[in-house]
Amino acid sequence: MIANHAAAAIANARAFEEIERLKGQLELERDYLRDELLEAHEFGDIVGQSPSMNNVLQQIALVAPTGASVLILGESGTGKELVAREIHGRSQRKDRPMVKVNCASIPRELYESEFFGHVKGAFTGAVADRAGRFQLADGGTLFLDEVGEIPLALQSKLLRVLQEGEFERVGDERTQYADVRIIAATNRDLKQDSEDKHFREDLYYRLNVFPVQIAPLRERKEDIAVLAAHFVDLSARKLNRQVPRLTQGSILQLQRYDWPGNIRELQNVVERAVITSTAGKLRFDLPTETKSEEPAVSDTTRPSAETEILSDDEMRRRERENILASLKRTKWRLSGEDGAAELLRVKPTTLASRMKKMGIERPI
Repeated sequence: MIANHAAAAIANARAFEEIERLKGQLELERDYLRDELLEAHEFGDIVGQSPSMNNVLQQIALVAPTGASVLILGESGTGKELVAREIHGRSQRKDRPMVKVNCASIPRELYESEFFGHVKGAFTGAVADRAGRFQLADGGTLFLDEVGEIPLALQSKLLRVLQEGEFERVGDERTQYADVRIIAATNRDLKQDSEDKHFREDLYYRLNVFPVQIAPLRERKEDIAVLAAHFVDLSARKLNRQVPRLTQGSILQLQRYDWPGNIRELQNVVERAVITSTAGKLRFDLPTETKSEEPAVSDTTRPSAETEILSDDEMRRRERENILASLKRTKWRLSGEDGAAELLRVKPTTLASRMKKMGIERPI
């Protein structure tokens, strides 16, 4: 009897050990797969999986080691600075500083001093010698953000230092030298500005040696899911909160929005949702879930030629296809988080009733 009890205790202990081992193995696999997912879509600090973002990453890999000037084009909030930092980090200048200049925030009268520096007494308020951004970036990279905002009068001096590497500080006759790689970024059409004589054409071609175009978020909605997950993790760590669950329904809600503020707006929306999350659930506060490039027009004023008239049979066919698509995506799970009812934004009982009415049955 004692031997039987001992054998049972040993068997239970071994079973418990096996359960703990399998649990630990599953946790390791979960963490590994999570890291694999992030690594698959992350390029330094750049996260994305869309074809347009993959093209950007390929361009970065090509141009980073060369030392050529790069012009990054894209709307505000698309991550132009991240691209610039990645180019610098993969260049031969990575051990030297990357100095950023926001050209849109510099007062017009201080541009020359900001770029080239000044000596003591050069003007009122110049109480000491000051190094300019070119001198600070010597041997490294100078990132000119919003380069289209540089005044036309200063562009000739900027062109000189880009071509010759020479400049003079304000109030100083001595020529200074700087070895600087230029990465510029803008949300403006510099080519059109140069044709309109608002931007020097020779400077435009000097900056535009290797252009990199970043698509707005509304044109690469494949990236929204991985970006949202990335920002949820970042926000939870930053705010010392438990990581809330990002459901498929929440991702679809984010994908229905057009994101005029691009990635910057998405990050702010996600951080706000993490702050207000309860019971591990995210609630995104968006102005609208859909936007149109054209102003809204009422049915009574919209031209009939722009409206597609559907028959009742066509409407029913499309509704059936939509329900089948949601069921296929959720593997025929009707209710609960990530269920078909959540995707369709209807009650599970309503969905079940419509399926019965349409004769939709789960395949065997």
